[in-house]
Amino acid sequence: MKTIIDIAQAAGVAKSTVSRYLNGGSVSEETKEKIERIIKQHQYVPNTFARSLKAKKTSIIGIIVPRLDSFAVSQMLMGIDDTLRQEQYQMLLANANQETTREIEAIYEFSRQKISGLLFMAAQITDEHRQAIAKCNIPVVLIGQDDKQLHSVIHDDRQAGYLLGKYVLSKGHRQIAYLGVTEQDDAVGIQRKLGFQQALQEYTDYDIRYYESGFRMDQAVIAAHHLLDQWTPSIVVAATDNIAIGVFKAALSRQIDIPTDLSVTGFGGYDITELMHPALTTVKFHYKEAGQLAATNLIQMIQGQSVQNTSISTCELLVRESVDNR
Repeated sequence: MKTIIDIAQAAGVAKSTVSRYLNGGSVSEETKEKIERIIKQHQYVPNTFARSLKAKKTSIIGIIVPRLDSFAVSQMLMGIDDTLRQEQYQMLLANANQETTREIEAIYEFSRQKISGLLFMAAQITDEHRQAIAKCNIPVVLIGQDDKQLHSVIHDDRQAGYLLGKYVLSKGHRQIAYLGVTEQDDAVGIQRKLGFQQALQEYTDYDIRYYESGFRMDQAVIAAHHLLDQWTPSIVVAATDNIAIGVFKAALSRQIDIPTDLSVTGFGGYDITELMHPALTTVKFHYKEAGQLAATNLIQMIQGQSVQNTSISTCELLVRESVDNR
């Protein structure tokens, strides 16, 4: 039996009665027992997605991610899934592949599918994003980027930069290369750098030079070679753990010893960084907890509850072996 019409015919009731039962509506005890018996007998599984699309209020949460091959994204999705399952919501995932056009398309497509709310892991928020969200008129929570017009769950990127900057300077490093990313990404490209610069304000005897990389490891390897062709710093501060791993690879190919010849740090706290040799000094973000918090906030918004505009997920400095004294 594949449809509720089949169940209704077998039970001798109207299709609407079976639909009402499946959606938690009121039916007589006798009818309820009859429908349950037939469903169990024929191992009928309701098409929850189709039912949600027909309902005025769905149990589906749309999620837009920038890429699928990301430790941070996978950890946040695990946290989101934990929370949504507990609250009997389902995930519907769209991969934007770091393309703004695909993000905008996904917002409109999710709206047509009558999702209850949207979780959006954005690298940047443009007026086009805000316009699409406003037109769709659904609850939205951003993850990872702050925006005055939208509810957000952010990592404490500025504090992370400050913690790392204080540590690097305390180890005596004064020839510093900061290998960042595009400032179109406010959290990673701007806030982490600003936090690091805040720590620098407490010192005067330093030389810091700024370079830029893409997010992928292969892009970081190229950027690291370019950096090391131009200068010989005592430390490279990478804006992400992926970029730091790229620096490791470039240094290895040049027979530069880490940390004796060159110290390296990152941001993220990816699991792999603890298994590296030497293990990477980094700032750990609690991605799974951030996902849980974002999902909780969104559900509260769907239920009409008040939610603060910006929620901040904490971070912690992980001191390991990749930073030497200078």
